[in-house]
Amino acid sequence: MNILEFPERANWASIIKRPVADYISLNERVSTVLNGVKLSGDKAVKQYTKEFDGVSIDHLLVTDAELQEAQTLLSVELKIAIETAASNIRKFHLTQINKERPVETMPGITCWRKWVGIDKVGLYIPGGSAPLFSTILMLGIPAEIARCKQVVLCSPPDKTGKLHPAIIYAANLVGIKQLYKIGGVQAIAAMAYGTETVPAVYKIFGPGNQYVTAAKQMIQQHGVAIDMPAGPSEVCVLADETAVPEFVAADLLSQAEHGPDSQVLLVSTSKQLVDKVNLALTSQLSLLPRKELASKALQNSRAVLMNSLSDAVDLVNEYAAEHLIIACNNANEIADQISNAGSVFIGNYSPEAVGDYASGTNHTLPTNAYARMYSGVSVDSFIKKITFQQLTKEGLAAIANTVETMAEAEGLKAHAEAVRVRLK
Repeated sequence: MNILEFPERANWASIIKRPVADYISLNERVSTVLNGVKLSGDKAVKQYTKEFDGVSIDHLLVTDAELQEAQTLLSVELKIAIETAASNIRKFHLTQINKERPVETMPGITCWRKWVGIDKVGLYIPGGSAPLFSTILMLGIPAEIARCKQVVLCSPPDKTGKLHPAIIYAANLVGIKQLYKIGGVQAIAAMAYGTETVPAVYKIFGPGNQYVTAAKQMIQQHGVAIDMPAGPSEVCVLADETAVPEFVAADLLSQAEHGPDSQVLLVSTSKQLVDKVNLALTSQLSLLPRKELASKALQNSRAVLMNSLSDAVDLVNEYAAEHLIIACNNANEIADQISNAGSVFIGNYSPEAVGDYASGTNHTLPTNAYARMYSGVSVDSFIKKITFQQLTKEGLAAIANTVETMAEAEGLKAHAEAVRVRLK
């Protein structure tokens, strides 16, 4: 990792800058695929699947036979792990449903809100370099709790034209029945516009590479909602002299192995710790199967040495990391000072990997500094809240003058008349 020592605040912007893709050429390529699927449906989906994934697909929908086969291909150990993670995730997300009480704002005027699950949602599950079946739990469980009526899942097929059995098993565990062997931009297009086989949905969730991210952002212009804008995955570790170098290095590598465009940032007040972390990175990196990907990510990553813990916290808040690990002596006190982060991991024994899989919190989080204004996925992401109000005749009479006066002042006479006509 590149080490920056005691940077001036005026230079922080360059430190927290993320890698920037060539969006002009990227958007042109993505737009071509989106339009192709919009115009030609399944035919275009199959064509792009052959072109980008190198496999010919006859039937896009996962068959009953494939569903049954997946149950037999996983080890008992992995099934138990998936079920344990699902239990924790469900337990945490169930607490997010709160029924709001009606409020009488004035005598005779009652207002309330009701939450309703989004009817049709689509889940995109990456499956290229790594089949992220854990994301199915993170998205499928809150969708189930929100009582969404239709949940569609798309994930890229392997070279044999099938989905990874863990993806099928996890989907079945959370009650998802419509699984499609479609990846990349063509999957986003199919769920956004609908094809002969894939139903169109109202909102699309899930992480992906820069092409998938661009596709999600572009389909918003066509009336389809998305969970959040996102970019490559990232982690920031805030550490002092009490942190364990081997732990910090392992956390940085667990993020770096996602891919060469992942970003890891170490912010510390201890030069000795930074040096020890760099040594640990070298020894641990050599043992990883995905060491080439992780190594490329580390080339674009930084360790920043700060003069004070206060400045370090300020820098971390400016960075607004997707994942923030606080490995400091007074970690809980520091956590209270964090205003910008997707998910926070407190103390030496709270690795980001646990949140990625099984602690219960959601791992679909804002990246690319969007944590400054976006939250991670929750049950709220899968619901909409409708407001209701009911007035008695007496209630309307009590508020009539207020409404009439405001409507007349805005020049909207019909609004005022809609009140007056009821009281004549």
